[in-house]
Amino acid sequence: MPDHDCVTKAAGKTALRVPVSTYRLQLSRLFGFSDVKNILPYLRALGITDIYCSPFVKARPGSMHGYDIINHEKLNPEIGTEEGLSALGAELRRLGMGMILDIVPNHMCVLGENKWWKDVLENGKSSRYAQFFDIDWAPLKPSLKDKVILPILADQYGKVLESGELTLFFRDGAFFVRYHENDFPIEPRSYELILGHGLDRLEKQLSGSGDFMELMSILTAIGHMPPFTETNPGKMAERAREKEVIKKRLFALYENSPEVRHFVDENTGIINGAPGDPRSFDLFDDLLSRQPYRLSLWEVATDEINYRRFFDINELAAIKMEDPEVFYESHKLKLRLIAKGTVTGLRIDHVDGLYDPARYLRKLQHEALLSASGCPPPEGGRTEEGNGEENVTPGPDQPFYIVGEKILLKGERLPDGWPISGTTGYDFLNLLNGIFVKTENAKSLEAIYFRFMRGKVNFASLLYGEKKNDNGNIHVRRDKRAWP
Repeated sequence: MPDHDCVTKAAGKTALRVPVSTYRLQLSRLFGFSDVKNILPYLRALGITDIYCSPFVKARPGSMHGYDIINHEKLNPEIGTEEGLSALGAELRRLGMGMILDIVPNHMCVLGENKWWKDVLENGKSSRYAQFFDIDWAPLKPSLKDKVILPILADQYGKVLESGELTLFFRDGAFFVRYHENDFPIEPRSYELILGHGLDRLEKQLSGSGDFMELMSILTAIGHMPPFTETNPGKMAERAREKEVIKKRLFALYENSPEVRHFVDENTGIINGAPGDPRSFDLFDDLLSRQPYRLSLWEVATDEINYRRFFDINELAAIKMEDPEVFYESHKLKLRLIAKGTVTGLRIDHVDGLYDPARYLRKLQHEALLSASGCPPPEGGRTEEGNGEENVTPGPDQPFYIVGEKILLKGERLPDGWPISGTTGYDFLNLLNGIFVKTENAKSLEAIYFRFMRGKVNFASLLYGEKKNDNGNIHVRRDKRAWP
């Protein structure tokens, strides 16, 4: 069905579902889909009309909250399966209940098996996913040009390297560097440094055999691969294709030739160096310098980080939700669940962190409406042009229930252009908590604070200065009478 027909069909519907009472459920390996299904009759008896679920797409293994997402396209296996979620959805419908799903559009966890981020680390600017993340490939520091800084080391890089905490290893045709529980891919063109070291000793062993010729052919293919700075689409596709062919050939050779296997393992050990012998790490240092990333001390993040994060959490990298491809890849699973009727509402985490919250919410409202009306987006997503966003009228009677996580300050209102039903209620809780606060004592507390500060602070100036991280511009009015 064409988009405009779907919009017409959806616009004629009444509001799909507005919850009367919700109950938040924190899902994890300890409380999954089957557990939720079992308590639904109890919740319904309490008068709960809709459950409100924490994120349940694939998160970092062991996550107890689900906001450190590593894959937007799959369910978290620790919480349950597609079948388990379908059964939960069927029970919700049987009881006349709905589900509000908490989604995280602003960022992803870049530790663990995040295939988008791992691809960026392996292929740099040449990665298909390089534009998914908000990375500055040309930062002020020249040594970081075309690199992503990874501030994960507990000590200075040189000390960590020479202590042997970084280790190179070979797995399934590819090389990786390990730092504690984290593995980082080695850029395929730099395999040449590993496989080319001491090549003469292998040649003497194999004496021009087919295995040696195959290794030389692999090295030639590596040398012809486009570099990780290549951004021409054709060259990017060539690199993506050829690197996988090279890995398969190398792994087959490693498996079938004892001499090549010994050679690769021996070189890996040589490059790993020997603690106590600083010069033994020169090859490893050279190898790491050729990567599209730079490992560094965690403390440099404040000054040198060149990717946008969730606040100042290094492992939560922001994604560019304003990009249509990123939007689709991040939402196709959720839209499919809306189309099935399993998800009947959405809660948007950290909506203010997005580049253009209003546009994102209009797009999401549009796609959610179409999905709920039986018109989910085709494979690959819809085009931006003529996608019908303008046909979704903002206002309180939105056809799909969406709320945003936004803390409204006193006197602040939601922007008029946001097509959502409201906030998650932090502002209401602030008012409710006021019942337990004796506001008449505020002046006394202020006096104690100002005495401690030896002056009076202009809150607006303080707030502005802190947001700019410019403490030198905080305006404090000194008052000699404030301190006895």
